[in-house]
Amino acid sequence: MNTNGKNHRNGRPSFPIDVKQGRSGRGGMVLVLAIVAVLGYMCDNSPQALALLTVVPVVEAAATPPPATAAETKPDWQKLKGKWLRPDGGYIIEIKKLDDNGKMDAAYFNPKPIHVARAEASRSGAAIKVFIELRDVNYPGSTYTLTYEPGSDQLKGIYFQAVQQQSYEVVFVRLKGNES
Repeated sequence: MNTNGKNHRNGRPSFPIDVKQGRSGRGGMVLVLAIVAVLGYMCDNSPQALALLTVVPVVEAAATPPPATAAETKPDWQKLKGKWLRPDGGYIIEIKKLDDNGKMDAAYFNPKPIHVARAEASRSGAAIKVFIELRDVNYPGSTYTLTYEPGSDQLKGIYFQAVQQQSYEVVFVRLKGNES
């Protein structure tokens, strides 16, 4: 024991602490650093103890990720809206509405309406993907898996024809006068 009645080793206070029982991850580390800094400051008002007190907020701030921007949380699906023509057969996809989660209100025509069971947009890196599933007579689960190409303003990808169990490369071009 030293002269002021506190037990010190190497000029630092000794106290029992079990990090495993405390908070986990970075939050636990911040808590431990805060306790060490406060006890160090209380035991001896040295410059080293004061320096620890200024480090704690920096460590805590680094543990908190920055908030996402509006552009990161809400993809711009609206560029998909409009009518899209598949030139090799006259098939048309009409994308009427999209919500922020990618759910689409879409229609498909050949040339009459075919029931769209599911339609959604998603993001894969910078690419915008479109998935459409058809469920109707002669369309028992046929699908389009497309990627929007902004440079050419086209939807390109694969059409899976469920009756024949075959896939085809396809392209849809925007019908002029239907840009959103």
